Amino acid sequence: MPLRIHDTRRRQKVEFTTLEPGRVNMYVCGITPYGPSHLGHARCYVAFDLVHRWLEAKGYDVLYVQNFTDIDDKILVVAEEEGVDYSVVSERNIEAYFSNMDALNVLRADEYPRVTGTIPGIIEMVQTLIDKEHAYVGDDGVYFEVESAPEKYGMLTGQSIDAVRAGAGGRVEGTGTGKRDHKDFALWKFSKPGEPEWDSPWGAGRPGWHIECSVMSSSLLGEQFDIHGGGHDLRFPHHEAEIFQGECASGKSPVVQWWMHNGFVNVDGEKMSKSLGNFWTITDALDNFSGLTLRHALLNAHYRNPIDLSEDFLDDGKRNQQRLEAAYLNALEAWGGDHRSELVSLPRADADAVGLAGTLGVLEGLGEQTALAMDDDFNSREALAKVMAAAREMKKTLDSGGLDEQDRAAFGLYCAEWLEELAGTVLGLLPSREETLAGPEDDPRRLEISSQVNELLMRRQIARDAKDWESADAIRDELAAMGVTVIDTADGPEWTLE
Repeated sequence: MPLRIHDTRRRQKVEFTTLEPGRVNMYVCGITPYGPSHLGHARCYVAFDLVHRWLEAKGYDVLYVQNFTDIDDKILVVAEEEGVDYSVVSERNIEAYFSNMDALNVLRADEYPRVTGTIPGIIEMVQTLIDKEHAYVGDDGVYFEVESAPEKYGMLTGQSIDAVRAGAGGRVEGTGTGKRDHKDFALWKFSKPGEPEWDSPWGAGRPGWHIECSVMSSSLLGEQFDIHGGGHDLRFPHHEAEIFQGECASGKSPVVQWWMHNGFVNVDGEKMSKSLGNFWTITDALDNFSGLTLRHALLNAHYRNPIDLSEDFLDDGKRNQQRLEAAYLNALEAWGGDHRSELVSLPRADADAVGLAGTLGVLEGLGEQTALAMDDDFNSREALAKVMAAAREMKKTLDSGGLDEQDRAAFGLYCAEWLEELAGTVLGLLPSREETLAGPEDDPRRLEISSQVNELLMRRQIARDAKDWESADAIRDELAAMGVTVIDTADGPEWTLE
């Protein structure tokens, strides 16, 4: 099945093609670092990390660009309140952003351009727009004239420029602005006393918000590129302004082949906002949940859908992430680290067969279904369901006691590599082999006794299947004497150390 992506501009899923065979140029709007990154940022960058990972898994050479708007009104407000240079605020929050993304296992983009490093290119594009009569100099800056390209209005939102004209009543937004029309937007803002400024042909100042992304994307990806992503709230005005700027400056259309937008984050059923008091920073969330747990919860919804991060939803993500990591640990321990050349060959996968061949057939099918889900507009919720089903199948087979030592080792390696490819490389939900085998840092005993515990749990399950309750209870008592608490779940027994 070919990859199909929902394009916001076309308002439908369409088979994905690229401008250059085998290569994807992708730009995602980055943060304005005036404060700590929040769960909305986590949702966006985990979603596009998933896109990045799957495109590379399919063999594309991906050039991924994500910007930092490191000069902005909000940054200046914080800097004034703290009595520091604006760059101090930006650098502090950019550093924290990278720390948060590392915790969420988000791969680094290839380029992180900053507005302050792109000023000459911004000035050049603004001048091009003026020369082509798409922009004009006002009393307080340079503005893009929307009526110079009315056919481009509403490309992402479906808004009608005629309706906007009818409701405008001839007004101009804002008192004392240099706009000719309320729809026009700033390309260059003349500086106020004490503000950072750069020289330009029209007067000292700094860029408007929208022009920055048009220049940073085109300078690194070309005048036309494949994917532009960001949050749902950026469709208007930011991304539609980018369409105006990029297409009018270059004369090419479309500049962006695929527009992708992730859904909002709600907290307990309401859109996250500071005014409602339900605003979570990523650091707040990481104080209560691991980075992989938070990532698991975020991926348990399609990227275009809103997501409600209630405590129950996050707790469910925690339980499932623990089960996934336990399945991976179980597989690694069953394998034992033997050299591949020393392992026996597994039977040919056959979903209709019984025994190990049947299990391998089921896992092969689940792997194919995971890939199909990812090819269907990066459906991480469906892909995650298939991965968790595979983890349960692996656990059932490894815990059954039905494999001899050689088959168990070979099957353990198969399971570990299956999970590493799909749960790890594609979904980004696995710690490294070393971290997994080391176990929790605060509980070094777990690795020491895990093999013994798993063997006892297998014997207990055999006794339970035979309805030998006396033997099963005796094994449970033996585990309890080791400090192990057993919890029987629908997915099989789970254990913790006291």
